[in-house]
Amino acid sequence: MSKKLIENKVIAFLGNDDSPDISNPIHSTEVAQAYGFAGALVGGVTVWGWASETIIQALGEDWLENGWSEFSFRQPTFPGDQLTITATFNESGKENSWHISMVNQSDTTCVIGEVGLGDAPWINELVKPKEMLPKDNPNKQELTLEEASGSNEWLAMQVNFTEELCDEFTTQKQILGNSLFVGKNGIAHPSWIAGWGEQLLRHNFLIPSSMHTKSRVQHRKRVKVGDSVFGGAHLLSAYERKAHHFANFDVLLQDKDGSDIAQLRHWTIFKIATAKERENLA
Repeated sequence: MSKKLIENKVIAFLGNDDSPDISNPIHSTEVAQAYGFAGALVGGVTVWGWASETIIQALGEDWLENGWSEFSFRQPTFPGDQLTITATFNESGKENSWHISMVNQSDTTCVIGEVGLGDAPWINELVKPKEMLPKDNPNKQELTLEEASGSNEWLAMQVNFTEELCDEFTTQKQILGNSLFVGKNGIAHPSWIAGWGEQLLRHNFLIPSSMHTKSRVQHRKRVKVGDSVFGGAHLLSAYERKAHHFANFDVLLQDKDGSDIAQLRHWTIFKIATAKERENLA
């Protein structure tokens, strides 16, 4: 191992319109401030996606189809934040794994994580959903703690990964120069894979706003332009913490032949506590 520390920098930006009419308006100034935040929260998978180039420098492109990551959001990232992304080789952990940190201009750690090649140390904990046949959901209801105590199997969905989708995601959400993720020979960006947790949440329920807090991702296969991706989810638990309502669920992504593309474990706040509700706990 010739290099045990890799560092890059990025200036954070919104990967969406700053409008309360978007699918998750916590990523708009108006709604985020109504919840007591300083400004629009940059989407979690967008923030984590900015670490991808650093991770590929550390582990190589094999990570995209035979690697894993675990990451947690410690503090919000706002547009204009200057993030320092650091990968540090893990001397004592799983072979060929690295610690990842993302620290803003105020020396606040916004994201911490760990990445590696091969099977993740937690791979056997993940639950594979049984329901993988995509179904529309025209009668979605809001998710509640009571509703979450029902069926653990959620409705599956299908997305066709077109060249237009590939280019739009990379040039608007991530704005990266890596040719791997654009054009007719492009592959899905790892943050597009990680974003399936929130997509499946909204495929099954009406969610006014949510905040992604943590993920585990095991990559098995690259998604290429022209591929169809099938995703299902299995709810593990729903609970309240500090007035927020959380959902924790596992996701399986497969191709049209039933081969695994990725497995995820996803944590999200599906009902964000208001500033007043948080103050009442203080």
